[in-house]
Amino acid sequence: MIPVDGDFIRAVAPRFTGARAAAQARIIGAISGAFAPTLAAYAISTPLRIAHFMGQVTHECAGFRTTEEFASGAAYEGRADLGNTRPGDGPRYKGRGLIQLTGRANYRRIGAALDLPLEDRPELAADPLISLRIACEYWRSRDINTPADADDLLTVTRRVNGGLNGLEDRRGFLRRAKAALAAIQATVIAAGQGGAITVLRRGSTGDAVGELQGLLRARGFPLTVDNDFGPATELAVIEFQRRSGLAPDGIVGRLTWAALRA
Repeated sequence: MIPVDGDFIRAVAPRFTGARAAAQARIIGAISGAFAPTLAAYAISTPLRIAHFMGQVTHECAGFRTTEEFASGAAYEGRADLGNTRPGDGPRYKGRGLIQLTGRANYRRIGAALDLPLEDRPELAADPLISLRIACEYWRSRDINTPADADDLLTVTRRVNGGLNGLEDRRGFLRRAKAALAAIQATVIAAGQGGAITVLRRGSTGDAVGELQGLLRARGFPLTVDNDFGPATELAVIEFQRRSGLAPDGIVGRLTWAALRA
């Protein structure tokens, strides 16, 4: 399980001041310890899946500063397509959750999936921990892991939003999530008697990446040595791994380092 927690969320989310910062701190603090295990329970457990989840959720909940839509919900009044067939259903079933749950029918459906009385007590959906579960349940119900595995931002966004609203904002948060995950995974691990190595993947930066690029150049790959593990470096790593009989996953771990240094 990738150890994503409050520090990871803060690395992706925008910074606020004053009341907005306090609201963000409350929500992140409430879900920090449960974040990784909850995502893992829904198979949102690979770097791409987590990155896309974060890219979408961070936009949807305004940078983790709210679990409830800012508008009154009056715009949803009378929306039979949302199950809002009774007077007052619009405001009562306004958007809540990290990915906003909207409409009586959706509160009923997700409530049944989570075994929670969301239709009778819609305010529960704004609880930070419940809002995280709602987002994950929605993610699973729409099979969003599949386009996330393909790194398909457009399809992921359409399945979350129904369109492409806020696409550039989502793209920016996705990029930040990938970088934050790379930082988590570029950790020093034991490598037997050979000492320690640094695990690198796309998004990693620093001197270890420069060393990697130099070793790949020495093997005939025309890379710029710039300490930035971008797409060109990833493609070179994958091709080198193929030639070396290693799993071509683009991740530079113990076996890939050993082959490069041989």
